[in-house]
Amino acid sequence: MQVSVEASAGLERRLHIQVPAEKIEQEIATRLASVGRKAKIQGFRPGKVPAKVLRQRYGDQVRQEVLQEVLQSSYSEAVVQEKLQPAGSPTIEPGNIKEGEDLTYTAIIEIYPDVEVKGLKSIKINEPEVEIAESDIDTMIENLRKQRADWSVVERKAANGDQVTLDFEGTLKGEPFEGGAAEGFKVVLGDGSMLPDFEKNLVGVTAGTEKSFKMKFPKDYSAENLAGQKVEFAIKVSEVAEQVLPEVDAELVKAFGIESGELADLRADIRSNMEREVAGKKKSERRQQLLDGMLKANAFAVPGVLVEQECRSMQSDTMQRMGITEPEQAPALETFREAAEKRVRIGLLMSAAIKDNDINLDQALVTAKLEELCAPYEDPDQIKSIYLQNQNLMSQIQNMVLEEQVVDWLISQVQVSAKKMGFQELMELQA
Repeated sequence: MQVSVEASAGLERRLHIQVPAEKIEQEIATRLASVGRKAKIQGFRPGKVPAKVLRQRYGDQVRQEVLQEVLQSSYSEAVVQEKLQPAGSPTIEPGNIKEGEDLTYTAIIEIYPDVEVKGLKSIKINEPEVEIAESDIDTMIENLRKQRADWSVVERKAANGDQVTLDFEGTLKGEPFEGGAAEGFKVVLGDGSMLPDFEKNLVGVTAGTEKSFKMKFPKDYSAENLAGQKVEFAIKVSEVAEQVLPEVDAELVKAFGIESGELADLRADIRSNMEREVAGKKKSERRQQLLDGMLKANAFAVPGVLVEQECRSMQSDTMQRMGITEPEQAPALETFREAAEKRVRIGLLMSAAIKDNDINLDQALVTAKLEELCAPYEDPDQIKSIYLQNQNLMSQIQNMVLEEQVVDWLISQVQVSAKKMGFQELMELQA
């Protein structure tokens, strides 16, 4: 077999492969002989069918099967021979397939890039340093009160924090649009559940108000048919209500799972939860700063086939989260391309760090992670058993742990300094 490799643009390679006719004809003859031992052809006993008859009857079919198999096997051999690492399946350009002549074809592939993690010593990470204050716990208790709040109807103009109940109908170029109408819809002014331009037209309304207003959807709005479009809404307000918070008493404390009913115990529980949130957010923030620094310090071409696969995976995940089942309603693949390329680049950098620094999966950490994931459940041992009996679930945990290991190693190689900030400031950092 003869192989020549032609480097095209970027990571594309064209493998020109030539397989000797003798190899193909020998395989066809062997296959026909095997067929002849079982073939039932009128006028001949099994195993006694002449080779010429077998070739006439089965030759074309066997030849196609052999060509397909030889193409697959020769491609695999060529990749190994040339020490290439394909990033995906090849595109085949047929060449010569004439009987009695050498088989020729071209396999077009993208290869994995040679990646070496560089610039770690120049990466600077500001690790959040947070002390949870009593005022942070006070704020959290206020949020808990709001979760249990009642609404009291008022005869005044709606202000920020009030709940407005209304009917509305939106039109685009004079025509109603999907999702643009509702009856008895409740909006809490200032909570961000509606677009700011919609909410601002509700400030100052009273029960019985009827009005129309125009607004423009943001250019990056999720519904493509509305993104950047000017629409008109007609509304009718039926009720304005103000929030009434419950007293912080034993009843409220017990409502949040504190059986003693003691406020001190609720505060201790809140602090414990906030400390877990801080630990998780700090870990996430360190990781994000590390990855941003690595991406900035390491520029290299990535295989387009991997980016395409990641785009489709992200599109599928988004459709599942949004409950979209119709392909024509799927978000455009192009909207995921930038994020997909970053994910692929990060994955290649992580793999290189693992390989070059001989980082191996720590089974003790896998066990600890399993315990951590199962602990919140009522019967942790039962959940643990489910994980242990499901290889896919265990693989997810192993991948999670290995990523944490490599991130920890990488962070040990960069410059880390503490940055003091408040709890709310940390929570508001963009993921």
